[in-house]
Amino acid sequence: MSTRRFPEGFLWGVAAASYQVEGAAGEDGRGPSIWDTFSHTPGKVLHGHTGDVSVDQYHRYPEDAALMRDLGVGAYRFSIAWPRVQPAGSGAFNELGFDYYKRLADELHGAGLKAVATLYHWDLPQALEDAGGWPMRDTAMRFADYAAETFSRLGDHIDMWITMNEAWCSSVLGYHIGAHAPGRQDRSASWAAGHHLLLAHGLSVQAYRAGGGGAAGAAPIGITHNLETPHPATNRTEDAEAADRAMDMRTRFFLDPIIGKGYPRRHFDAYPGETPPPIETGDMETIASPVDFLGLNFYFEPTLAAAPVGQDGEVRDGVACHPEEFREVPTHHERTEMDWPVTPRGLYRHLKRVWEHIGGAVPLYITENGCAMPDELSADGLRCHDPRRVAYLREHFAAAADAIADGVDLRGYFVWSLIDNFEWAYGYTKRFGIVYADYVNQRRVPKDSYYYLRGVISGAEPV
Repeated sequence: MSTRRFPEGFLWGVAAASYQVEGAAGEDGRGPSIWDTFSHTPGKVLHGHTGDVSVDQYHRYPEDAALMRDLGVGAYRFSIAWPRVQPAGSGAFNELGFDYYKRLADELHGAGLKAVATLYHWDLPQALEDAGGWPMRDTAMRFADYAAETFSRLGDHIDMWITMNEAWCSSVLGYHIGAHAPGRQDRSASWAAGHHLLLAHGLSVQAYRAGGGGAAGAAPIGITHNLETPHPATNRTEDAEAADRAMDMRTRFFLDPIIGKGYPRRHFDAYPGETPPPIETGDMETIASPVDFLGLNFYFEPTLAAAPVGQDGEVRDGVACHPEEFREVPTHHERTEMDWPVTPRGLYRHLKRVWEHIGGAVPLYITENGCAMPDELSADGLRCHDPRRVAYLREHFAAAADAIADGVDLRGYFVWSLIDNFEWAYGYTKRFGIVYADYVNQRRVPKDSYYYLRGVISGAEPV
């Protein structure tokens, strides 16, 4: 029998994001976002799926809050849709948008949950993208205005603030690779976008500290990153060095400025034809504005080996090249329906390495962890079996508990996701929820993983 225990007061939660669950895309004054445009562009999202309706949480939030109450979690992490509260991303604010988030937070509080709000989970107002998007410095300024107004309007309702979710995805997938909205492919633009996302974070933290947090301004504020701490494929020095180089863009670019260490120059040097981030006087100090916690989204640990230097996609002697001399290699791990390896001990290593990297400066929260796995709805439609997700969660919870036992100040764990939803470019083809969503009639069916998490929180299930 396991003896692992989570500390008293450990915050268990579930998470989701506005465009993925809200629906009501054209209701109550909401303006269009880059994900509205992207999902409505043929060929961008599988099967032409959009977030127009999704699981309709905009109208069904009382039902979802009741599910969370019965689950026993202490918090719901949701995101505020910028175009719902400020349709054009500048200028007039939308009172009906703020009213929705007040109702949601009040419903959560009535169910005994904390309201954990993320200011930006990728749904940039389309008008700002039309003006140049995140590669433009003005977008960071507009975000600071939006953040300050949101702190003022919702400060009495929110228990914990997260400024940005996964700036790597917004900048790299959105502006370099093009797999996410707005679908651009320009490395220099992605670097500029990354810098301005971090600048927007710093400006919003400063606005919060300056008194924009309302009566509840003492609520903690931080940022969430999907950092990677790859594992070397072998004990050879060249593989260890390859794994270290890979951390430059995925980890150091986004984490180091937050803790006052600046950007990894080695990464920029690997691409001499590109334009470095447009840093202006005072930017790095702003980005390093002190936060109260660091949120980590973890799904898997990649395994990397050395690669010949060369262009992405180039193959030399049967080995893929890379400008930064690393490559991902196959492993024995089970893989999820996203084709991601299941690496629970990687979570342990990740927490330890990030904790050491920041010098224990602030506590950590796992703000997302979960998996897309096969679900089996029972014949009567009343139960949904997902044994592989249960196993995934059990092993990752154990890894987190071990990290705490070994000195990591981990304060909470948010499972992704509360409910099946719009999985970005995959549309509705991947299910991450611990609650099954019937996309035809909006019926919710708790999965076995929902009941397993309930048991862990209550102490009935060992970790």
